[in-house]
Amino acid sequence: MTTDTSWRFARATTPFVRSLAGRRFSPWAVVRHRGRVSGRDLAVPVVVMATPEEFVINLPWGARTNWVRNVQSAGSCTIRWKGADHRAGHPAILDEAAARPYYTRTTWWIARHLFPADAWLLLRRTP
Repeated sequence: MTTDTSWRFARATTPFVRSLAGRRFSPWAVVRHRGRVSGRDLAVPVVVMATPEEFVINLPWGARTNWVRNVQSAGSCTIRWKGADHRAGHPAILDEAAARPYYTRTTWWIARHLFPADAWLLLRRTP
């Protein structure tokens, strides 16, 4: 998909994804964060890979999107995943080599072909 086509696809599917994100059996999560300029509470649906200690989020529109910059600026966010809220912090941007170990062979293929990215966001679970 071209960038223009990808963006249009994302805009068209976001309402559907948002309605499912964060639910118990959904593959999507919701990142809740505060706008660094507006101060408003915001939420964005994402695909997340989770371990007991960390979350890794594919960034198909890059590491400079507003929501990623908001999370980096605040240093933390809340992730609604599998029907529960999880505090996460210590945001770090990963490259492909650092992100690959978080994925199985199948999920890596899906991520690389359906949501191509050159950056991933690593968040550590916090109490």
